[in-house]
Amino acid sequence: MSDPFKVLTSRTLVLSQTNIDTDQIIPARFLTTTSREGLGVHAFHDWRYESDGTPRPEAVLNRIDPSEQRILVAGANFGCGSSREHAPWALLDYGFRAVISTGIADIFTSNALKNGLLPVEVDAATWEDLAANPDQPVTLDLEAGELRRGNHAAVPFTVEPFARQCLLDGVDPLGWLQKHLPAIEAFEHQSVSEPVA
Repeated sequence: MSDPFKVLTSRTLVLSQTNIDTDQIIPARFLTTTSREGLGVHAFHDWRYESDGTPRPEAVLNRIDPSEQRILVAGANFGCGSSREHAPWALLDYGFRAVISTGIADIFTSNALKNGLLPVEVDAATWEDLAANPDQPVTLDLEAGELRRGNHAAVPFTVEPFARQCLLDGVDPLGWLQKHLPAIEAFEHQSVSEPVA
């Protein structure tokens, strides 16, 4: 699925708009593929390009190095709208590995976790500091469940335990099952072999 997610340290990109929906993240006209690759070029397409496809030089997403800014700090209610799984695919393919917000839509959170993108919800004060200091390196430590930056106290965050383990292992739920296939088959064989009481 993706590289294991244990500790990520990166500068951030701030998109402070609230209610960024999945159609803004990846417009519906680009959903003709079932592949996860190649969608990054269309991430936030209508913010980044003119109607004729010319890049907008003022668009911040056209001016950063995605390999250096791998954490997106987004406004509240990020990922609302439809349940399209392409939204986290596009963000990952663009170069993001995590999204931080004061509120992330439930369906987007589920899709993100299944695809290796870490969604982190923080309190308003932490978000304000992150938004005001985008060049400040941020560390997301999934093993410890902590967000760290500068001289600030660590901010705890939680991730559903099964999703957390999948991220740490770099597998999706199907990959996790496949990894445990020998144990599953042994259990099934044992269950079939045991006489019914």
